[in-house]
Amino acid sequence: MLKVGLTGGIASGKSVVGEMFAKRGAHVIQADVISHELMQPGQPVYQEVVRRFGKQILNADGTVNRPKLAEAAFGTPGSNGPSRVQELNQIVHPAVISRQEEWMDEVGRRDRKAVAIVEAALILEAGAAERFDKLVVVTCETVQRIQRFASRMKISLDAARDEVARRIAAQLPDEEKIKAADYVIDNSGSLDATEAQVAEVWDVLREKAGR
Repeated sequence: MLKVGLTGGIASGKSVVGEMFAKRGAHVIQADVISHELMQPGQPVYQEVVRRFGKQILNADGTVNRPKLAEAAFGTPGSNGPSRVQELNQIVHPAVISRQEEWMDEVGRRDRKAVAIVEAALILEAGAAERFDKLVVVTCETVQRIQRFASRMKISLDAARDEVARRIAAQLPDEEKIKAADYVIDNSGSLDATEAQVAEVWDVLREKAGR
């Protein structure tokens, strides 16, 4: 089995690329989905996050309000308050990585020639790159990130610009991600152009997995 990390900065199009790989037969899981599951009431991660960041990050039903948690971790746009991103990551990352390992092991038991892809924004930042056989990095232009984030979150371009800037500040620059990558997919162009790159990388990954 081939273990592949799929990463890239905010709104670079990782999920779109992940879907393209899945369509070709890859097993794909999103770290964000795992994180969401771990943040459900009653989970140890949920309890620790609430203990550290306070009940003001919760909705009325006790579930985590993700925008409020992001604001508590990253700080409000334009504020000079300290970022608590590292504190949040230290709670969440070990549990997410553990769940990813369990998932990849299960995929490997079912299919020894599988390509198992973990889509995660902070693979390099979390020091988890060595857990994968290959690393795929998705990139795009900053202006596209802003437009995509605004569309996804249904906010103004100005608000998206501020939010993207503060998220990028908490991540490694694309240049550093690219240096660590085995394969780079430029998602700045059309979906067809991205699909062509995915198809090329997939052929290599599938061959390395022994299919």
